Amino acid sequence: MRIYLAGPDVFRADVRERAARLKALCAEQGLVGAFPLDEEAKAEGEPLSRAIFRQNVKLIDACDAVLANLTPFRGVGADAGTAWELGYAFAAGKRVHGYTAAADDLAARTRAALPATRDPERGWVDAGGDMIEDFGLAENLMLIESIIVAGGVFEAPAFAGEDDLAIAARALDRIAALKP
Repeated sequence: MRIYLAGPDVFRADVRERAARLKALCAEQGLVGAFPLDEEAKAEGEPLSRAIFRQNVKLIDACDAVLANLTPFRGVGADAGTAWELGYAFAAGKRVHGYTAAADDLAARTRAALPATRDPERGWVDAGGDMIEDFGLAENLMLIESIIVAGGVFEAPAFAGEDDLAIAARALDRIAALKP
């Protein structure tokens, strides 16, 4: 099974090492990891952003499943590009999986980051009066529910501060045990 490794890992300073480690974790389970930077996107007559988009879509299409690193990135929630990739794969009928290193659920992270009050009728609201999504889920309900509906695996930390690669390894172990 070939798995597209989605996540904000592509932005990290140690991107090449992380990609190699994630792909090695896949190989340990008899899986083939495909990382977004495996092939250089070539911008021939189009913006580089479009070439990267096309390259990543092509790579997702060539994979059987997606494993998305949904660890909050530059905010309280998952990286927007990763969320899109997970949604695209779900819409294409692929099995989607995810993991996060965040120990708190999305609502708790949001309340910790923004001024929030409890409205007796609407639940938690931010300073502008907008509701804070509070389903006790690790991430936005559309991401988590797409994983569940697709029969995928979702892993969260076993303890606060657990390394995200250890969490990814646990997810890959469970993925490898699934029936195709």
